[in-house]
Amino acid sequence: MDSPKLPLVLITNRVPPEVLTPLDGLAHVVMGPGNGDTMPRVEVLRLAPDLAGIINQGELRVDKEMLKRAPNLRIVANVSIGVDNLDLMEMQQHGVYATNSPHAFVDATADFTLGMILALVRRIPEADQYMRSGAWNSFQPGVWDGTLLRGKTLGIVGYGPIGRAVEQRAGAFGLRILHHQRTPSMAPGYTLLKDLLRESDFVSLHVPFNAGSHRLIDAAHLRQMKHGACLINASRGRVVDEEALVASLKSGHLAGAALDVFENEPQVHPELKTMNNVVLTPHIAGGTREGRHTARYFCAGNVARVLSGQRPLNSLNEPEPSVPPSSAVA
Repeated sequence: MDSPKLPLVLITNRVPPEVLTPLDGLAHVVMGPGNGDTMPRVEVLRLAPDLAGIINQGELRVDKEMLKRAPNLRIVANVSIGVDNLDLMEMQQHGVYATNSPHAFVDATADFTLGMILALVRRIPEADQYMRSGAWNSFQPGVWDGTLLRGKTLGIVGYGPIGRAVEQRAGAFGLRILHHQRTPSMAPGYTLLKDLLRESDFVSLHVPFNAGSHRLIDAAHLRQMKHGACLINASRGRVVDEEALVASLKSGHLAGAALDVFENEPQVHPELKTMNNVVLTPHIAGGTREGRHTARYFCAGNVARVLSGQRPLNSLNEPEPSVPPSSAVA
């Protein structure tokens, strides 16, 4: 008698096998391509009818089309904090759990945020390019002077785990900290957004993307920012109106910006690329080997739990019951 066929689980890129050990004996795992690429959507749709689980890097939209093609799907686990690629309501109606990796990238993103601030105010990328050009021929006191952080004000928009981790690190640099979150708070430093923007020398964004945060920082809010302030975005690109940001930088109202995410990724507004007072990085704020390993292992564990008939550790929705998870694929 043939043994039962194991459920099929897709991880959309190629990863070290050890991060998938929670699925040993529970699933047959298919990986995406190598070289850092992820599986194209068209290929995922081809596999969709047989999939019981997807471990997703955050790039794959799980929407009505995807769910309609995947009747056996029971869980999608995002190897990311963000979940704006997941249609949580549709997934709930189709009986599919949604999970993310809420803790694996907190420290990495907070570290990176402070690095972005330092790179911006001390003109590190610009100085690096100057050195590589061969133009430097003598010590130039004053020419490359930047801005001292001590005594300045950092406004943190979004006061979840990452925002609080940024606050902890920023205190070591002698920065005064203000923060804003959607829900009013009695925590020290909480302030209204308009007051935070007016008082801060640096504004750092750490909000999830949703309907309420779409273009949260628009032309009106940029005008409210302190003259000569800098904007740092390591959250989601669509939180910022990029055209309005370019206009504010060109006018001199803002002194600079450090951006790890963009409104139309992977496209970047062409004028941002020409500005020496802008630091640009390719969506890498959370990217450490340690954090990525932790997130993938956590996601594999959540998929294993669902395939074993249990709830994932951090379900973002409450799927309507349909086929029991353990019998997702016969």
